[in-house]
Amino acid sequence: MVLGWKNTPALTGLGGWTLWVGIVCTTQAAMALDLGSAYEAALGQDANIRAARAADDAGRERLHQARSQWLPNVSFSATRNKNQLDASSPNALGINQDTQSEYFSQNQTLTYRQALYNKPKVADFKQAGYQVADADALLAREMQNLTTRVGEAYFGALLAEDQVALLLSQETLARTQLDAAQKSLLGGSGTRTDIDEVQARLDLNAAQLLEARQNVDYTRQQVVALINQPVTELAPLNVDRLQLLPPNPATFSEWQMLAERSSPEITVLQARVEAARWQIEKSRGGHLPTLDLVAQWSISDSEYVTQLKTSYNTRSMGLQLTVPLYGGGYVDSTVRQAVAEYERAVETLEATRRDLGIRLYKEFRGVTEGVLRVKALEQAVRSAEQAVVSSRKSSLAGVRTQLDVLKADSQKMESMRDLAQARYLYLLSRLRLTALAGLADKVSVDEINSYLKNK
Repeated sequence: MVLGWKNTPALTGLGGWTLWVGIVCTTQAAMALDLGSAYEAALGQDANIRAARAADDAGRERLHQARSQWLPNVSFSATRNKNQLDASSPNALGINQDTQSEYFSQNQTLTYRQALYNKPKVADFKQAGYQVADADALLAREMQNLTTRVGEAYFGALLAEDQVALLLSQETLARTQLDAAQKSLLGGSGTRTDIDEVQARLDLNAAQLLEARQNVDYTRQQVVALINQPVTELAPLNVDRLQLLPPNPATFSEWQMLAERSSPEITVLQARVEAARWQIEKSRGGHLPTLDLVAQWSISDSEYVTQLKTSYNTRSMGLQLTVPLYGGGYVDSTVRQAVAEYERAVETLEATRRDLGIRLYKEFRGVTEGVLRVKALEQAVRSAEQAVVSSRKSSLAGVRTQLDVLKADSQKMESMRDLAQARYLYLLSRLRLTALAGLADKVSVDEINSYLKNK
């Protein structure tokens, strides 16, 4: 039985995860996988997180590339050619005389170039810094999303298991009532209708149970896909430990301010806006001159046909000024394109900010109203349990039928299912709220994990 997974300093990388899982499976097989273990395993095994880490590593190289444009550029070139020369020139008598000769020429040149003034390179370096911030924020966003994806998969699996358990309990009760109805009919006090109605409920329960078991397999597979390990048992919710806490901070406006400062979604788009702004500066720099320091050392031999078998050793150092005069309108076009991209980035940021506010409000209400809903359903379950007790007593007294008892029990089961779902939704709303605000981390996962119990 698989228990849970944890990355350790001694076991780094994918191999570390795999080896530790093997140890867990052989030494702690009595424990069930809990939310915290699933989250830690997903950190190392989830493909989206791995892809985000790789993208972040790739994005960081953008800054190194931009910085390299300001470092000296040193190059070396060497050539060696075999030349065939056909010449025709008049002799002393004025008659053209043809000559043929072969010779080798060679050249070795060492060039040093240092940019002194280049506005596009300055803008490119500034832009690279924001592109790195963009890549970092994308990884942070995936990390935030991972908490909600693990929570949704985990609690979805628990809800499916609860549904199976409730249906099995209802099936047991229905079979008991069917047996009682059959005995009552044989004793002359029951009716065939009671038997048929209970049997019909049993047949419906069988169909629902088949669907619920399929849902268990499906939701369990979602957990497996996140952690890339088999799962045989999940730690259930410990209702006695569950704390129905309101949001902290208590007001929605405070959560909005937190999201504005910390949400990776906002950070990503803010970085893209700044990167687009520097793209405009980089494009406009195409109109400006550039200035480079250039030093060369060249050694050549027989490089010119007029001076065969002559060697040259040339050293030079100076400034190279390049002034763009006309490029066919290319620079103006890139500037207009960069301005349009900047406007798109600004509007995308504003649209995301508004959408984030809506989603944040939904999860904030999910927490605040989730507390009230759970408490209301807890009372509904207690009332349904009392209704079952009363129906059974009335059935024994001959006032109610077996069908009335079955209906009361079905109502109790539905209330218990709704209560379990409300508890999971409340916990998920807490995870989603902190993730949207950019605050979800292992601490928030551990807090919710404390409400679970290992068998």
